[in-house]
Formats: sequence, structure tokens, C-alpha cells
Amino acid sequence: MSILRPDVERPRESRSGDEPRVGRSGDEPRVGRSGDEPRVGRSGDEPRVGRSEGEPRAGRSEAGPLGGALARTAGFVGRTLRGEWYGIVVDPLRQLRRRGPGALLLAFVACAGVIFFHAIAQHPTGGTAVRILGGVQGDLPLWLALLRTPVSLYVPALDLPVWAGITQLFLAFALAELALGRRRTLLIAYAATLAGTLTVRVMMAMGPGWWGLGLPPEVGQVLDTGPSAAVVGLFTYLSVVRHAPVVFLLTGGSMVLESIAKPNLAGREHLIAVVAAVVLGLLHERGRLRRQDATNAQDTASA
Repeated sequence: MSILRPDVERPRESRSGDEPRVGRSGDEPRVGRSGDEPRVGRSGDEPRVGRSEGEPRAGRSEAGPLGGALARTAGFVGRTLRGEWYGIVVDPLRQLRRRGPGALLLAFVACAGVIFFHAIAQHPTGGTAVRILGGVQGDLPLWLALLRTPVSLYVPALDLPVWAGITQLFLAFALAELALGRRRTLLIAYAATLAGTLTVRVMMAMGPGWWGLGLPPEVGQVLDTGPSAAVVGLFTYLSVVRHAPVVFLLTGGSMVLESIAKPNLAGREHLIAVVAAVVLGLLHERGRLRRQDATNAQDTASA
């Protein structure tokens, strides 16, 4: 019943045409809220329910710039690790599943060669034969050193545990062969080894001094690093072309620590292999970007 117009009230069970509808009359306010009553939680004078005027929103940290920097750093590290996982591990495994075990031919040949030469070198006669076939020293004629360098990729250092070296050798050649292809893997491995061999000759020619860069002549009697320089070069090259800074720190950084802790010929050759692989990786990336820009320009012109 209306509370504003009592003169039109009629005690009827049904509503007549003259009786206004409840909540829809122009003179009668809506049921449950008067005309002057503000809406709950929506008025400009009344703050929102459950949060005071100066209270921060739920879930937001008050750590300030430090908390934001930590969050950005954690996000960057997470994205980097995820990208490296897919670029170094997931993508090669997909290639292996698609191409089969035949895609690991270089890895199996490298491991078999190291095992073969290591077994032969355990006997005096075999050790002499291995040294003649694949032993590279700084005092050898250059033509003979270049002739022995490909075989030196399979001649392990006899003073190091061979099975640990074989594991690293297999991983390096397997990942590189799956990610880079067989031809480029051989090129990078040989280039890293050859760079160490030739640079040591330059250091010996410089002589002692030169701010620690030169080497004495007696270093020419020491054998080169063998397959370890190729392993370091392959991991470093992969980290550059696949944008994997963590892998780069684990390979290049460990070589720097090794050369500082134990300064010898092997440490220098490893550092040279890292530098050579970085240069080759940067050159490859530069060429790839140029080809990509040329392709985009052709697509734009054709469109």
C-alpha cells in the first residue's frame, strides 16, 4: 500500500489500473532504498567496503624499488634458464628423435677414436706410434704439426682420467652435431684446436716476457691439449649462437679459473679455444642477422 497517497488505497485482492506499481511509480522511491540514501560502496562520500582510504590494495608489496628489482631479476633469470634449456637440450633431443641415432655419428666416432688411441698408448710401442701419428708439439715443423692436428683430436692426455673426458667429448659432439650439423661441428672443433696450436707457436716466438704472453722455448716439448680444446670450443660456440650465458660461464669461466689456478700450456690453449669459438659465433650471428634483414627487405618490396 502507498504511504504517500492514502486517499487512493482500496482493500482489494487484485491491483486495479489506477493503483501504481510497487517500486515503479515516479512519485514512489524504489523498494529498499530511499531517494536520498547513497548506494552502498558506490557513493563518492563513502569509501569502498573492506578497504580504508589510505590502505594499499591486497596482494601488492610495499618493498618499493628493491622488491621490483628483485622481481625483475628473478624473471630475467627464469626466462634465461628456460631459453637455454630449450636451446641446448630440448631442441637437440627433438632432432635426435626425428633423425634417429645416425645423427650422433661424430660423437660415436670421436669416443671410439679416443678409446682406441688410449688403449694403444698403454704399451710402449703403441705410445710411440700414437705420438708419431697425433702428437702435436710446438717445436715440430709447421707442416708436420698441421698434418697431425686432425688426428690429435682423438689423442687424449695420458695424465687425465679418460672416462671423464669421454663423457664431456660425447656430450659436446652430440649436442653440436644435433644443433649445428655435422659439417659445422667438424669445422668448429678443428678451428678451436688449430687456433691453440698456432697461437702457442706465436707465443714461443715472442719469448719470455711480453707481460706474461710470451713462452720459453722448453714449452715446445709439451704435447698439446688434444680433444679438450675441441670440447671447450664446441660448448663455447653453442653458448654464443644459442644465447646461453649460463653455459658460457660454465665453460669459459671454468677455463679462466683453470688458467689462474694452474698456469700451464693447456690452460692457455683452452683460453685460446674459447676466444676462437666466441669470434666464430659472433661472425655467424652477424651473418645470420644480415641474411634476415635482406629477406625482410625482399618480402617488404614484394608486398
